[in-house]
Amino acid sequence: MPVRPEIVCLCGSTRFTVELRAANRELTLAGAVVVAPSEVDGPLTDDQRTALGTLHLRKIDLADRVLVVNPDGYVGESTRQEIAYARAAGKPVSFTDSV
Repeated sequence: MPVRPEIVCLCGSTRFTVELRAANRELTLAGAVVVAPSEVDGPLTDDQRTALGTLHLRKIDLADRVLVVNPDGYVGESTRQEIAYARAAGKPVSFTDSV
């Protein structure tokens, strides 16, 4: 029976769409299952933003580990909260750039 592939949750500012997509592609080609922030066109309501934030925490729950995509070391407030959530859940957290 094959071993289950690693599940990696990407976190990071959605302003880094290109970098998030690149990390997703690299991890997928390496054989990982990748869950990532939702890409949404246009503005969001407060309720939508809250719902997407909660959904992303569930993605972290599913993951074996978290990779923070943080070009030039940037980590915004939402991402900081996701990191704290992941660490509290015992998930390993790594970064694409030094913090």
